[in-house]
Amino acid sequence: MASKSFDFIVIGAGPGGYVSAIRAAQLGLNVAIVERENLGGICLNWGCIPTKALLRSSEVFHLMERAKDFGLSADKFDFDLDAVVKRSRGVAAQMEGGVKHLLKKNKVTTIMGEAKLAGKGKVSVKTDKGTEELTAKHIVVATGARARELPGLEADGDLVWTYRHALKPPRMPKKLLVIGSGAIGIEFASFYNTFGADTTVVEVMDRVLPVEDAEISAFAKKQFVKQGMKIMEKSGVKQLDRSKGKVVAHIETGGKIEKMEFDTVISAVGIVGNTEGLGLEDLGVKIDRTHVVTDEFCRTSVEGLYAIGDIAGAPWLAHKASHEGVLVAELAAGGHPHPIKPGSIAGCTYCHPQVASVGLTEAKAKEQGYELKVGKFPFIGNGKAVALGEQEGFIKTVFDAKTGELLGAHMVGAEVTELIQGYVIGRQLETTEEDLMNTVFPHPTLSEMMHEAVLAAYGREIHM
Repeated sequence: MASKSFDFIVIGAGPGGYVSAIRAAQLGLNVAIVERENLGGICLNWGCIPTKALLRSSEVFHLMERAKDFGLSADKFDFDLDAVVKRSRGVAAQMEGGVKHLLKKNKVTTIMGEAKLAGKGKVSVKTDKGTEELTAKHIVVATGARARELPGLEADGDLVWTYRHALKPPRMPKKLLVIGSGAIGIEFASFYNTFGADTTVVEVMDRVLPVEDAEISAFAKKQFVKQGMKIMEKSGVKQLDRSKGKVVAHIETGGKIEKMEFDTVISAVGIVGNTEGLGLEDLGVKIDRTHVVTDEFCRTSVEGLYAIGDIAGAPWLAHKASHEGVLVAELAAGGHPHPIKPGSIAGCTYCHPQVASVGLTEAKAKEQGYELKVGKFPFIGNGKAVALGEQEGFIKTVFDAKTGELLGAHMVGAEVTELIQGYVIGRQLETTEEDLMNTVFPHPTLSEMMHEAVLAAYGREIHM
């Protein structure tokens, strides 16, 4: 069979892959993209988008429960889990259709099938019609990652779930155990807890949301407990005894084992890169703990071969993957893009309350030897937050005392995932405290707290 020749081939159509393909096509390259399952990848079909649709339903439900606080009456309201899930799947399907349209509009050749690197500059694709051989000077591996499964804690789709099962649940859990309190674990804990599941979260580290600033973690934990969750830190699930309709979890805390019974377990203990079956090792590509090793421009050790997104390592974020996709497309087209600064990539968690951050935590900044100016401002001091009935939360800024550089920003509270971009732009533009202080923030908005948190770092806050 004659091979089809392209300038640029992308393996994997997630938020890294499809964005890379579109940007390469915009730059005049002849582009093909190969996907084995769903356009849009995990993020759009089984991650970011459908989880946000679920969480929106739980957020509305939570507001309905608080109707009296707003002078409203909403008696005898309930939820239909199947309908909630159906809406979530509909949102994902709509977005997948959007990706299909964008690829077509940009004249990207889409091939549904399983890809393998058949040599330098060669890709072999198994489709339902047979095998297609493709060649290109530039090949991008964007195959993403999947849920990590620990021995003895493997998912079965019935009693023990991964994020996929949790997105299309066979039932509403009554007594739920969530293993892991990173973004995925805490978002599902938040969703099911709001709808009435008796929820326990087990975290092996000394605090929930362990990558966040310690003060943010502590505040979020307080809110989760207030909502009825049980949080077990410095704890690990050693064993799951499964029987009909129930799981007995052996949970170790401080050297002691406690046995607890649940009807459902969600395992959210990290991810592993999808490196298998791609022929990477045969080409001599270096893989470290299931992730492809790349340089700052996403180049592997093989000329013309790039790796982007989750398969290329942390941070495991869709927006990081998309940005890397654009970077490699511009490199391939002869451009000179800037490498990505991991410290300027924001993290967002859509639990209740929301959590968002960018840059260094206070502890990390101290570790790195900075002399600091730290500012905090609470939601209760903000008129818009009080009017919204969202008084729980705060914003924290961390500055270099010598230069005024914004080293990090950390938020917990309503809509902070929408606010964080202000500080992201600030870091990208290398702004100082003076620039931020002299910026006029509109009133009444939640964003005013961002201004006050900067002022507070220098003892100049107005509303506290």
